[in-house]
Amino acid sequence: MNKKKIIVFGSAGNLGMYYIDYLQENLDLSEYEIIAAGTREKYPFKFYTGTYIQVDITNEKDFEKLPKENVYAIIDFAGVLPAYLEKDDPHKYIDVNVTGTLNILEYCRKVKADRIIYTHTWAELNGYLKEKKPLKPNVPRKPPYKGDHAIYTITKCAAVDLIECYHHLYGLKNYIFKLPNIYMYSPEIYYYVDGEKKYISYRYMIQKAIKGEDIELWGDPDLGKDIVYVKDLCQMVFKAMLTNKVETGQYNAGTGKKTTMREQIEGIIKVFSPKDKPSKIIECREKRNCDDFVMDISNIKEDLEYEPKYDYISYLEDYKKEMNLNRFIKE
Repeated sequence: MNKKKIIVFGSAGNLGMYYIDYLQENLDLSEYEIIAAGTREKYPFKFYTGTYIQVDITNEKDFEKLPKENVYAIIDFAGVLPAYLEKDDPHKYIDVNVTGTLNILEYCRKVKADRIIYTHTWAELNGYLKEKKPLKPNVPRKPPYKGDHAIYTITKCAAVDLIECYHHLYGLKNYIFKLPNIYMYSPEIYYYVDGEKKYISYRYMIQKAIKGEDIELWGDPDLGKDIVYVKDLCQMVFKAMLTNKVETGQYNAGTGKKTTMREQIEGIIKVFSPKDKPSKIIECREKRNCDDFVMDISNIKEDLEYEPKYDYISYLEDYKKEMNLNRFIKE
């Protein structure tokens, strides 16, 4: 029996590594075959021992290494993000996010893949934040035109338009997920903002809580975010990968609920602080506020029958479990 092939680009990145793990746990491997793809010479995590193919998506010739038959689904986590660039590089955004996506789409066309799933950025909704309403998934774009996310967002939008074009030209099914920050355990605690190295705030606060140290609560403590855990994102992508209900859709990755900054830090202290030495919250209202938002997830619940499995506390508890298992240390 020729198994249907599922190719995961960006398989060793933060999202890809969790999705490869999710596929191994949830996919019927008698019917489907997982193929991990990425730029590394070999797959860096021990939990996956399946097929891995080194592919640079900016290089058309590299796609010759991939299967030509029975390609069912393409999961595209590949991309360049400002958070991982020490210096803003517009050419890199174009090369990977636009040219790379076009190369993937051409591969889909040639092998007659059934569908593609793409992780987009919620930054295209940036202009709606000030309205203080749930962010809807199907509204005209209002991306930023300043800051380190501007060109990045423009290139991600161009990729989405290319994917939609291939749907109309060739019938390629497509499912686009607009991602805010996706919360997950990873040993990395730094990222870049406008080229400046900074702590990833929630991971930094978790480290403080583990030590029982004071944690600063910046800005208005009643502002908050829609906190979506990586394993709920995996659930969304998995449902899109197997659905026969719809052929195309744009969806917000979220829970539909807001967790305030106070609730976030209280939860971190509850789960991670020593019981005999819990961290104290130090309010710093004079410091900057967080982005205040919640995602409208009504269409993903309808189309893909998605229901979040992780609330804020259960996400932290699973984070702690993954941290202790230490599965995501690169070789």
